[in-house]
Amino acid sequence: MNMPELSVGMSKSVQKVITKDDTALNFGSGALKDLLATPTLIALMIEAAVDTVDPLLPDSYITIGKGIEIEHEFPTKEGMTVTVTAKLIEVDGNTLSFEIIAYDEIGRIGTGHHARQIVNYDILMNKVDERVGILEGRP
Repeated sequence: MNMPELSVGMSKSVQKVITKDDTALNFGSGALKDLLATPTLIALMIEAAVDTVDPLLPDSYITIGKGIEIEHEFPTKEGMTVTVTAKLIEVDGNTLSFEIIAYDEIGRIGTGHHARQIVNYDILMNKVDERVGILEGRP
């Protein structure tokens, strides 16, 4: 496997205008019907991390999430734009660590750390099939 050089400090940002589908109401919190849901914020954080490195990986290689820890610090209303930036802060073998910061038009709304692992897609899917085979009674 010929891996590209992944440099500490590389980063990518994603932006999204918050819609009704992104609100807490959509995720079971009816009391917060027009505010950004934490699961949506997490999804944007993951998207930014993936966009930072996955396009640089060789064919058949992807990253998968290993862990995430975030703090959703301030509310964002429907209609506002959220910008999330993920910065690669450590490369340890096939494990990548990201620092992530999220903003809306007013200021910072959240921070986080996210770990991803570089894996071969085909090998991963074979392991998934083996695991599902156990459930289905296959060896």
